[in-house]
Amino acid sequence: MPSTVRSRFRLVPMRPRNPDEPGRSASTLELFFDLVFVVAVGIAAAQLHHQLSEAHILNGVVNYLIVFFGIWWAWMNFTWFATSFDTDDWLYRVLTIVQMGGVLVLASGIEPAFTDHDYSVLVFAYVVMRLAMVAQWLRAARSAGAARRAALIYAGGIAIVQGLWLASLLLPAGVFLVALVVLVLAELAVPIVAERTGSTPWHPHHITERYGLFTLIVLGESLLASANAIIEALHDNHAVGPLIWLAGLTLVVTATLWWTYFWPPHHTAITSFRRSLAYGYGHYFIFAAAAAFSAGIEVEIDVLTGHSELTSPAASFASTIPIAVFMLGVWLLAIRRHADRWVNTVVPAGAVLVLVDPVVPLPIALTAIILIAVVAVLVWRQPQRVAGSGGPDGS
Repeated sequence: MPSTVRSRFRLVPMRPRNPDEPGRSASTLELFFDLVFVVAVGIAAAQLHHQLSEAHILNGVVNYLIVFFGIWWAWMNFTWFATSFDTDDWLYRVLTIVQMGGVLVLASGIEPAFTDHDYSVLVFAYVVMRLAMVAQWLRAARSAGAARRAALIYAGGIAIVQGLWLASLLLPAGVFLVALVVLVLAELAVPIVAERTGSTPWHPHHITERYGLFTLIVLGESLLASANAIIEALHDNHAVGPLIWLAGLTLVVTATLWWTYFWPPHHTAITSFRRSLAYGYGHYFIFAAAAAFSAGIEVEIDVLTGHSELTSPAASFASTIPIAVFMLGVWLLAIRRHADRWVNTVVPAGAVLVLVDPVVPLPIALTAIILIAVVAVLVWRQPQRVAGSGGPDGS
């Protein structure tokens, strides 16, 4: 539990949380914070869907990866900060809500980024979110103890990079894309430099629970796509059967992705700084792929209803490539170290085999069969758990 000692301004000293604190779980504020990302992820996936259906594949994929970085990085930085310094007092809540407002503004700038390559709203909103984190880190530095130097480096590093983001808007379009890559690398470098000077504590069960909750958010976009297939079927008499079948297969595939993600004990994947870095950064690909899968299903719906510039085989890749990336990402980051030879053969092999799906006339039918087989192996090789055990890792 956070300290209950309060100042005359009714603020709790932002001391590092105990990484071994029993019963630590996501707070209601963290769950509330996640809600705005449902909006942002949904809009990003919708724009990717439109670009792919219009056969603007390169433009759609590049802009999606750029936009999703801003969404993911804002979420991830708050999540790791919260696991170390969450006080849940009024100032902490206000600064968190400011970040939420930044996410909503960022969401409004996603469409101009895709259609006009206008990143100004995205950048301004992103900077607002990041400056709120600077305030959080400066406040944490006052009571961080051994982590004080790291907190100051976080604050200074983030502030400097935000100034560079604003300056990048003055650059010509071609140069801006180069600057964007450099600034993304700078953002990724700040935690690496800061944590090497004085590590901040993280709670393994809490942080992996947070990642699991965000995984549910991005997988939820696929369930929405499944519902959309049914809705389209009610309005299209010529493709009722294929659309209903696609809706059912989408549900099955989404369920197998959920099953695969929550099979291993994730908290054991972040037992060192190096492994936590790989886990945290590697989830960019897992999250982006899960949300992109929903866009791929929407493209499949467009193909079946005659509203897409893509042919059926090409459209199938919009679904199967994200699935393959998701499966390989989960295997590399969480499954590989805890699985036997069977699982470590079947999971990556299944990820590769789903790429054969476009040769099958019915969208994602072969993918569903392959992933069901993967889950069957996971069930077969699942270590015994104590009856009535709790979280996805059996803890």
